[in-house]
Amino acid sequence: MKTSMRTHDGRVALVTGAGQGIGQAIALALAGRGARVIATDLEPPHETARKIGPEAFALQLDVTREEDWRSVAGKVQDLGDADIVVNNAGYFPKRTIDDLDLPTWRKTMATNLDSHFLSVKYFLPAMRKKKWGRFVGISSNMVGLAIPGMSHYITTKMGIVGFMRGLANDVASDGITANSVLPGLTNTQAISPQSDEQKRGTWSQQAIKRLGEPGDVTGAVLFLTSDDAAFITGQAIVVDGGQYRIG
Repeated sequence: MKTSMRTHDGRVALVTGAGQGIGQAIALALAGRGARVIATDLEPPHETARKIGPEAFALQLDVTREEDWRSVAGKVQDLGDADIVVNNAGYFPKRTIDDLDLPTWRKTMATNLDSHFLSVKYFLPAMRKKKWGRFVGISSNMVGLAIPGMSHYITTKMGIVGFMRGLANDVASDGITANSVLPGLTNTQAISPQSDEQKRGTWSQQAIKRLGEPGDVTGAVLFLTSDDAAFITGQAIVVDGGQYRIG
């Protein structure tokens, strides 16, 4: 077990949706532990890379496009291949089932679920050669809550949990783990349209009475991507201040 805070020295980590919010916080946290970070987003997240320093890279990646994954994988190979992939990019329009159309459904599936499959397709081979790797999918505690107008989103976030559980069985013999992290309502630009009353209505149901911050999610990701979590795979860790309840 590593005892220093440089738990990720020598690792290369790719983070999607790293331009802001949870994704940016994860990228900065991994870099702080010694990982060489490739931050990706629809536009190269140069600000995230700047905050990390000259050792970080900012790349464009539309997670719904296989050609983008192929291109990024080729560029990452020049850095020594990715040991860690954290899929954080997400799409979450609110639509009741009456208003939900097929294009919105398909874009939600492509962004939130296809991206996980594509990341594995392009980064698993190199991990297998090294006999070490970490896949982390950012899901949502919404899979266990009664939230109207989000059936398409909840479908994809539950799908992430299922995919990681299935993937874990396929890659365990290669020293690779696959887990999901389920944040609750988090203080990012995505929830800025909500009123303070709406936000309070959510966190008042939590054991910890405050709004989650992006940095609250990073601890679970850092643990799952470290050597300390080598015997943990196929799991779903909820990070929501105690809102989600099994039942």
